[in-house]
Amino acid sequence: MSQIFDFFIDAYRETSWTFIILEFIAFVFGIASVLYAKKANILVYPTGLVATVITVYLLYRAGYFGDMMMNFYYSIMSMYGWWNWARKKHGEPIVPISRTNLREKMIGFGFFVLTMIVTWCVYKAYGAEIQTENYIDIFTSGIFFTAMWYMANKKLENWTLWILGDIITVPLYAYRGLGMLSLQYLIFTILAIQGYLAWKKHLDNRVAAV
Repeated sequence: MSQIFDFFIDAYRETSWTFIILEFIAFVFGIASVLYAKKANILVYPTGLVATVITVYLLYRAGYFGDMMMNFYYSIMSMYGWWNWARKKHGEPIVPISRTNLREKMIGFGFFVLTMIVTWCVYKAYGAEIQTENYIDIFTSGIFFTAMWYMANKKLENWTLWILGDIITVPLYAYRGLGMLSLQYLIFTILAIQGYLAWKKHLDNRVAAV
């Protein structure tokens, strides 16, 4: 147990308190955001914005440009999702929870491929040497980009992508020494599974009621 504790603490021994506090704030707001997403509560977006803006800064300073670009995209997409979820007609949300159709699956795959290409180009633009961990970063960037777009449109499949991306990201951030973010993504994985089950139950109940 002490070895696990030391693993997380060692990464912060030479880190400034400013960075530790910022990472902790991003950690708390990130967890809150996923909890709100699980409940399909629009507060997912303002809480998510706080987490992603801080994370963009932290990742930029750490030189992880792929993840930085993803969190910058999350910030932009959070504003779109906030607006999209807030739209109502006769007191009911215009965008209900639903599954993706074939067209949306194809668009999602297009976003996935395009995002990986753009992320690779970002690394090259910054003159960074692309190593194995960076290719993992590029791959998860494609997953998360598509997941965020699906979430902004309340598609059930967003949770499937979050689960996959989160599982990959947990050991990646642990390897990079970002202990709190690694723990955060472990919690994200659990919450994403719960979110999938909650949204699926909502869909099943709605179908049964028709």
